[in-house]
Amino acid sequence: MTHDVLLNELWSTTLHRLGGEARVTQAARETKAFLRPREVKSAIDLLRLVLAYCLGGMGLRSTSAWAASVGLADLSNVALLGRLRNCGDWMERLVASLLATDLSVPAHGRPVRLLDATTVRKAGLDARRNGRLWRLHAAFDLPSERFSFFELTDETGAEHLGRVPVQANEIRIADRGYCRAGPLGEVLAKGADIIVRTGWNSARWLDADGEPFDLIGALRKAEVAGRLDCPIGLWRRKSTPLMLRLVAFRKPQSEIATAHSNARRESSKEGHTLNPHTLVAAEWVLLVTSLPADPFTAEDVATLYRSRWRIEMAFKRLKSLVGLAGPPGEDADVAKTWILAHLLMILLLEPHTAVVEDSPRRQVADLAA
Repeated sequence: MTHDVLLNELWSTTLHRLGGEARVTQAARETKAFLRPREVKSAIDLLRLVLAYCLGGMGLRSTSAWAASVGLADLSNVALLGRLRNCGDWMERLVASLLATDLSVPAHGRPVRLLDATTVRKAGLDARRNGRLWRLHAAFDLPSERFSFFELTDETGAEHLGRVPVQANEIRIADRGYCRAGPLGEVLAKGADIIVRTGWNSARWLDADGEPFDLIGALRKAEVAGRLDCPIGLWRRKSTPLMLRLVAFRKPQSEIATAHSNARRESSKEGHTLNPHTLVAAEWVLLVTSLPADPFTAEDVATLYRSRWRIEMAFKRLKSLVGLAGPPGEDADVAKTWILAHLLMILLLEPHTAVVEDSPRRQVADLAA
């Protein structure tokens, strides 16, 4: 299924899922994407034009020619570029409306939200040489298997746990890049619980009495048991420590040699002497959580953390099913419109792809079986 279906056979369905013609037009006017009819006669025509350019693989000239040929709009490629620059906030509003309507609350248990980010390369040789990226921050909800949040930044937009608004009673799960005391404290203060992977030297660790905690020593003592579950504090500069729980599992012996090799290679790449503590920590999966041991056992915490693969699969779906890659131009405003149009497409297509044999939802079910 492609974007052509959205623009033709399912166009009425597309508008209905976006709230109808009146709501789409209102959003366009409020975000100043469409203020008055000129070359483009309506906000609905503008939406078809934006989606055709962003999703159809055509350049500005080809899209302008296509629009004229089908009687949609008669405008130059320069005028089209100007329109695209003004549509980023509108696309953001339409994506948000779909996220709000598609989000479902679990019937049983607590909601689980997976946080992560993916990147697409900015256009231009200079961008490729200097590693300039667009970073897409997201939240993916379980058990509904739906994205519930997107935010687009450039490469300077840091990943942190507090970027996504908190839902009541949620369990928020993220990888090691999210283990930062400030955002962790903000999320916990709003009533959520967290499970975050961490490194041995990612923070200043404290014991239950507020004294320095020897994390490496604790791991060495737990080597025979192969697991560790104990209280741990996270030091904060201008506030009281965060009292959390450390849950650690020693990796299978077959994975430890690979972990050691990766640690040595990374140390050599960065040009510094490998700290022996890094080799000890490399043998373990280290998780910090605010969940209580009753009813959440260490195995429960590990199982919840392993669900992170679902958001990674969802990102692959974005990049394969709808071709989410780097925008073709270097204009930041057009790039925002382009990426958000792709997010809009996946949200619109999802109910229709869920029933086909190779749909992402079917793949998830097959893998879980």
